[in-house]
Amino acid sequence: MSDSNRAVIEEFRANKGQVGGHFENMTLLLLHTTGAKSGEPRLNPVAYLADGDRYVIIASKGGAPTHPAWYHNIVAYPELTIEVGSEKFQAHAEVVREPERTELYGKVATEYPGFAEYEKKTTRVIPVIVLTRLP
Repeated sequence: MSDSNRAVIEEFRANKGQVGGHFENMTLLLLHTTGAKSGEPRLNPVAYLADGDRYVIIASKGGAPTHPAWYHNIVAYPELTIEVGSEKFQAHAEVVREPERTELYGKVATEYPGFAEYEKKTTRVIPVIVLTRLP
């Protein structure tokens, strides 16, 4: 885990999900995944948008030409844990298909304009993932 992610995670947990810096005006969750290749636990702070009872996350990697590692982890192991605010629970991750992918990406980009910029920086289709709480 990078030092910057570690600092964001510590701030998130200390402030019940609220963080400053790059994520200051965003809703943030902590995504607990299992490494697709290693099988080891992984933890990443990820911006999200609530969509009813689902959490929408975007595998943008800042517009890089490749998907973030956590994307491959959730494809390999879609049952995962997330932390939202001070709550931690099991969820199921699903990569959204068209036309819902474009619709949800647009909603996120409207709320967080940086995501519109990420889409312009890459030729790949940036995946949209919905996380649904498990009973």
